[in-house]
Amino acid sequence: MTKLLLLEDDPILSKTLIKYLTHHDYEVDWAKNGEEAMDLSYENNYNLYLFDINVPLLNGVDLLSALRDAEDLTPTIIISALVDVGSITKGFIAGADDYMKKPFDPEELLVRIKAKTSSLKERLKFKDFEIDIQKEEIFHKGKEIYLGLVQKNLLISLIKNQPNPVTKDELMLLLDKPSDLALRVNISKLKKNLNIEISNVRGVGYKII
Repeated sequence: MTKLLLLEDDPILSKTLIKYLTHHDYEVDWAKNGEEAMDLSYENNYNLYLFDINVPLLNGVDLLSALRDAEDLTPTIIISALVDVGSITKGFIAGADDYMKKPFDPEELLVRIKAKTSSLKERLKFKDFEIDIQKEEIFHKGKEIYLGLVQKNLLISLIKNQPNPVTKDELMLLLDKPSDLALRVNISKLKKNLNIEISNVRGVGYKII
């Protein structure tokens, strides 16, 4: 599910947007001020930011600028009642990908969200795991986890193929020094490190369950 961070201090607008976007299969976290939004951005991985500008503690433009300085390139749509050219220019200079003027039609916002997230590459999901196929990044409960290259490739292969097993020959190709022992050791380490169930399918290979 595509995950959004909404920075908006108007509770009525926020609740309306959350209800609308949730209905369209988006997961939305709501921050009522800039400091809260910053904390959430560090604690979670989002596919898109929706930032108002005039919010308490830290305004949306300054927050976005700080995130970009920290190499956070998450696509961002600014939603603001500030419609003067200067404000719009500041928003784009800070790193905004799009700018919507209040009031707006939620359907138009949905179109813009889809446009900004359509470039997201395929993501695999399995239980609490999510894998960015293009970047080969693995997340567990929203937090990126780091594995050695061999174990990372093994996990990706197992999740890609579930609920079907991956043959032993296919898994062997992912090892530095292929052997039955090396495969068993790496599978055991995956199970222990990530607390996951991987079963041995006799005569075939392994599958994650």
